Amino acid sequence: MRWRVLLVDDSSDDAELARIELHGAGIAADCRHVDSEASLIAALADFSPHLVLSDLNMPGFSGEHAFAIVRERAPVARFVFLTGALEDDTTLPPADAVLLKHELHALPGLVRELLGA
Repeated sequence: MRWRVLLVDDSSDDAELARIELHGAGIAADCRHVDSEASLIAALADFSPHLVLSDLNMPGFSGEHAFAIVRERAPVARFVFLTGALEDDTTLPPADAVLLKHELHALPGLVRELLGA
């Protein structure tokens, strides 16, 4: 099975690194990158992702807001916060997981666990 993975990030380089990590580990994934609320909503409608990987801090758009949109429009999609930094006192919505970008090597294992890939 090919998994549909939606990457929500203002950095196309970070999204590409996640895609490379998945493909390099042999995970059959079709990846799409979005960087705004409008493009997220459009992708949820026409791409129907199995998994959403979302940055937390994006200019004019937040990971928390992305989470709310995904839960409303694609409630069965798995959701992972993939972020560069996380403050100790940060309270996040109940996503399936949180992964720091400097731990990207752990992404394939996490995806296999969440999707049964």
